[in-house]
Amino acid sequence: MNKNRQLPPNFFWGNSVSSMQTEGAWDEDGKGLSVYDIRPATETTTDWHTAIDEYHRYEEDLDLLKAMNMNMYRIQISWSRICPNGDGDFNEKGIEFYDHIINAMLQRGIEPMICLYHFDMPLHLAKKYNGFMSRHVVDAFVRFSTKMIDHFSDRVKYWIVFNEHNLYFQDEVFNISGYEDGNKSLSDMYTIFNHTVLAHVRIANYIHQNYQDLNIGGMLAYQQVYPATSNPKDIWAAKQVQEFLNFNVYDVVSGRGYSPEVIQFAKDHEISMDLQDKDLKEIKQAKVDFLAFSYYSSWTLSSDKISKDTAPNRFLNQGLISNPYLSTNEWGWTIDPLGFRNAITTMYNHYHLPIFPIENGIGIKEKWDGQNMINDDKRITYHEEHIKALKDAVFLDGAKVLGYLGWGLIDIPSSHADMNKRYGAVYVNRTNHDLKDLKRIPKKSFYWFQRILKNNGDDL
Repeated sequence: MNKNRQLPPNFFWGNSVSSMQTEGAWDEDGKGLSVYDIRPATETTTDWHTAIDEYHRYEEDLDLLKAMNMNMYRIQISWSRICPNGDGDFNEKGIEFYDHIINAMLQRGIEPMICLYHFDMPLHLAKKYNGFMSRHVVDAFVRFSTKMIDHFSDRVKYWIVFNEHNLYFQDEVFNISGYEDGNKSLSDMYTIFNHTVLAHVRIANYIHQNYQDLNIGGMLAYQQVYPATSNPKDIWAAKQVQEFLNFNVYDVVSGRGYSPEVIQFAKDHEISMDLQDKDLKEIKQAKVDFLAFSYYSSWTLSSDKISKDTAPNRFLNQGLISNPYLSTNEWGWTIDPLGFRNAITTMYNHYHLPIFPIENGIGIKEKWDGQNMINDDKRITYHEEHIKALKDAVFLDGAKVLGYLGWGLIDIPSSHADMNKRYGAVYVNRTNHDLKDLKRIPKKSFYWFQRILKNNGDDL
């Protein structure tokens, strides 16, 4: 144990998930349809009807998290479970489920963190209003969110509005915002992003005006981007990605306002983003208590591969190349712990706000033989090196970090509905097309987490 690298006793260790990737029970207890509920299975993916059935098995899953010595669980409240049409009556049975799971966390000494939106728009709002293209949907989301804050404020002290908010400023926005109709233009992208910013700001302002003991964070999918060479054009392209996809999001949710570079680009290219004077007044009032992000991998960018007049939002669509200095997982994602440290330190230096990495992990293809423990040494090494990098950011660089949450540490379908891409320290016995018995089986990494977190990570 290195006494010079001991994290504070209130440091958070835990797991992050979304509702559609865990709960199942897609048509039970009054839940309405979300856009995910109608997506069919394919040859290589599952549907979203069962996930890992945590709706019925949360007690077992919380026991597993507690056994790993984890003290935080970040879940999402499903909008369509609470408000079946998104903008109509509230479903008391849905609220009751989250009462049960949150109370069960607290009984085990596990701090709940709530995310309010993780891509699963109520189907009614997608079909009728085109999702977050509409200000009506912004109002409906704020109504749902403030209802949840009022109901759970006595038990939930940590809140996130949008999972990976910068994805709403990239082409992924058209898959995650309830967007059903349009030409996927930059104007539509910028409009949806501005609407989600307004929703975040209104919810954050509501919390700060009404609840002094609650903490709300801005959250993005951190884009750790390296220039391919020392060519100034490569360096500039990587800098633009950083500005548009990292700094711009944190700037706007922390009250600094939109990046001047982003606003100038929109003006020069006649991009409409439905930015009104009243929006700017609200945004100026914004503040956050911490900055959260997901981090899995880093990227390397070559300006030579980027077409002229491409928006910086889309540089990663065209300009990525492999990094010869880093190994990858089976999906080509680099393994880069130093990039993780870079993300923490850069953002803390820039904003002087507590940093909270709330998703980190590695996807691996695994099969259980029905008897022997899965030896996932690659996952152990991944988490060990990333936690060491986090501690370097704290103890060598002076960053303030609130905790470390892994992603999907009990196996769940991936964000693209693939059960073969597993992040868990616990194996869930199902495949894309065979639910089997959904049995939970600890892997080798389960016992590694148990041992490391018993001493608050002090041995690393």
